[in-house]
Amino acid sequence: MDSRARIRDTSAQDHVVARPSGPRRLPKAWLAGGGAALALLALVVWVVAGWRAGGSSFDASRIRIAEVKRGDLVRDLSADGRVITANSPTLYAIAGGTVALKVVAGDVVKQGQELAVIDSPELRSKLVQEESTLASLQGEANRAMLDAQLTRSDAQKLLDQAQIDHTAAQRDVERYQRAYEGGAVSKNEYDRALDGMKKADLGLAAARKDFSLQGQGAGIDARNKRLLADRQQSVVAELRRQVQALTLRAPFDGQVGQVQIAQGTNVAINAPILSVVDLRVFEVEIRVPESFARDLSIGVPAQVTASGNRYDAKVSAVSPEVVNGEVTARLRFDEGQQPPNLRQNQRLSARIVMDTRENVLMVERGPFLEQDGGRFAYVVNGSSAERRPIQAGASSLNAVEIVSGLEAGQRIVISGTDQFANADRVRISGQ
Repeated sequence: MDSRARIRDTSAQDHVVARPSGPRRLPKAWLAGGGAALALLALVVWVVAGWRAGGSSFDASRIRIAEVKRGDLVRDLSADGRVITANSPTLYAIAGGTVALKVVAGDVVKQGQELAVIDSPELRSKLVQEESTLASLQGEANRAMLDAQLTRSDAQKLLDQAQIDHTAAQRDVERYQRAYEGGAVSKNEYDRALDGMKKADLGLAAARKDFSLQGQGAGIDARNKRLLADRQQSVVAELRRQVQALTLRAPFDGQVGQVQIAQGTNVAINAPILSVVDLRVFEVEIRVPESFARDLSIGVPAQVTASGNRYDAKVSAVSPEVVNGEVTARLRFDEGQQPPNLRQNQRLSARIVMDTRENVLMVERGPFLEQDGGRFAYVVNGSSAERRPIQAGASSLNAVEIVSGLEAGQRIVISGTDQFANADRVRISGQ
């Protein structure tokens, strides 16, 4: 039997299907694709709206926003300080030598009390040598004064003798004149008497001039000798002062602070030995930001808090140097306001009230002042922030005065504006 006759085809299974008469339905996959397209279109519209509202979008958690308000702006300054003595000198070695300490750190001392003695044989020997030189120069000065007196005395003798000769010649002229008129002497004898008178005049004038010159010369020589002696006297006086300074004494009533050396140490010249603390007057040293330095001046009132109590003080000094963005200032307590039992380097808190401005427009202080110099601010309006020009005035630690450009109730970005890159408008998301 033929095998092909046994294989049946599928023609018996096929049949014609009639087309439905109702509306045609779209597949479900097409419906899902259309929904996704609509969502994408909405996202594009939202992004375009965001671009129109601002060139960039920033998260609200990365910035700080504050509201502009009206109130009293108190320009004060709070800082922690440390107690220092207003008078705490360090005593130094006037010369090199071995030091013998008479006190230890913490001892209470009285003014003029011995604190340490420096043994300096070199300085003491130099003093003896200079004193010998002084004695020699003083002897020379005294001898020069004696020589000047002797010279003046000899010149005076010559002057007196010339005056006597002049008087005698004058009398001879008068006698010869009477004799000549009476015919007792000749003309020649009378002329010789006149010549003697002229000679006496010349001798007297020369004696007077010699007396003046001799006196001046003797005086100059004596004065030079005396000046040399006086100069040496100053050298000796300075050496005596240095020898006396080998004994370190307390400059006032106080307490020995830090002792820099050990007993019996051989120190060099100008080496620090110890310090003395004046317990009567203390000051508080504080460090303030550089931005407030221009407002600090001597005499500005302040308050210092110690053990829960407040004490009045004043700014006594302001350093002209800025170190690490800070300026050092000192506060001195008013008379009768110094807290009891203060200690060196004790920590205290201080407050300085520089100015109070009532009913001003102000906002919380932030980095936006330094970034734009107080000339621009980003005003928040809904989900966007617009850059506007403003004018900032006085500032305190917590707030800054707004002179123009803003109104009460507006909100501005006070920190994080560095990331805006000076854009005119930005979008803020996540508020």
